[in-house]
Amino acid sequence: MESELRERVRRLLAGHDPAGPDRTAFLRARFDAGLAWVHFPPGLGGLGAPRALQSLVDAELEAAGAPDNDPRRIGIGLGMAAPTILRYGTEEQKRRFLRPLWTGEEVWCQLFSEPGAGSDLAALATRAVPEGDGWRVDGQKVWTSTAHTARWAILIARTDPDLPKHRGITYFVCDMTDPGVEVRPLRQITGEAEFNEVFLTGVRIPDAHRLGEVGEGWQVAQTTLNNERVAIGGQAMPREGGMVGVVATTWRERPELRTHELHQRLLKSWVDAEVARLAGERLRQQLAVGQPGPEGAAMKLAFARLAQELSGLEVELLGEEGLVYDDWTMRRPETVDFNGRRAGYRYLRAKGNSIEGGTSEILRNIIAERVLGLPAEPRTDKDTPWKELPR
Repeated sequence: MESELRERVRRLLAGHDPAGPDRTAFLRARFDAGLAWVHFPPGLGGLGAPRALQSLVDAELEAAGAPDNDPRRIGIGLGMAAPTILRYGTEEQKRRFLRPLWTGEEVWCQLFSEPGAGSDLAALATRAVPEGDGWRVDGQKVWTSTAHTARWAILIARTDPDLPKHRGITYFVCDMTDPGVEVRPLRQITGEAEFNEVFLTGVRIPDAHRLGEVGEGWQVAQTTLNNERVAIGGQAMPREGGMVGVVATTWRERPELRTHELHQRLLKSWVDAEVARLAGERLRQQLAVGQPGPEGAAMKLAFARLAQELSGLEVELLGEEGLVYDDWTMRRPETVDFNGRRAGYRYLRAKGNSIEGGTSEILRNIIAERVLGLPAEPRTDKDTPWKELPR
């Protein structure tokens, strides 16, 4: 299989100039050659090959100077929407959405959390009511990254308030350009507004844009959430990649800032980061033979803890210099860079890491109950119809 992949890469490069002016045309050709996601089925950007061989393709194309699809800009589509569509979408949905999603021609966002249903996502109140050959959706979503640039959204809404909260939910694909969709910026402590709140007023969604069966949205959403945690916390990176590399570089280049106490903390965090990196590699190997499970929660939990510890350590290491903030200008960025800009930005931005992608408290429950097999917390609302729950 490796030789076949190398040959496909060779033919792609021979037929399409990787340095040519039409970046999108090259990405489309790569998708059509089955070299986008090699483990996806033929015709959907893949070849049905082992997932582990994707790194071979990526390395060959990077060495040739081929353009990538700017994964930081389309991370929600790549990491969350695509695997959900692949598993639950119809053939028509897969062929309509996956190619422009991977090439970056269409950006995706995630309409899950609500003001009254953040950590308790199943308590969501956004309603989807049958209307004609589709659904009328009304409600409010919050903490929506890239909603201001997105063409499509993955959306969960309540379709049966008479059922318990986990059972009356359905999963949809929402066109963000449709009438009734309003996106408002949410300014964060960094000064930026990468998050948004989204208001849905009489939004019409055709039933052809439903993913999975009516009332099975919670099950479909679990695929999205498991992949989201891996996408945030289980990314492949080299040793000293990410925040630990930023702090280690400062330590090496600024010996006048060192103290014994900071040295001990850096050593501990460095070891923790390396353990997390190797655990992430093991998790990706497990993914090569199946779908992500609750183990991804541990990777995302570790990522958030390390990012906050290391960004705080960097500010302390830099002293007064670390307290200087470079720019409070209100911006609506198209990409999220956890390690960008200066130390003050990294410190403030890391505070969101323990909230986005599942709060650390919820992730600890998932690890305890679904990974370690500990007794579940008592849930008095488990069998109560959603409409009877206090809100």
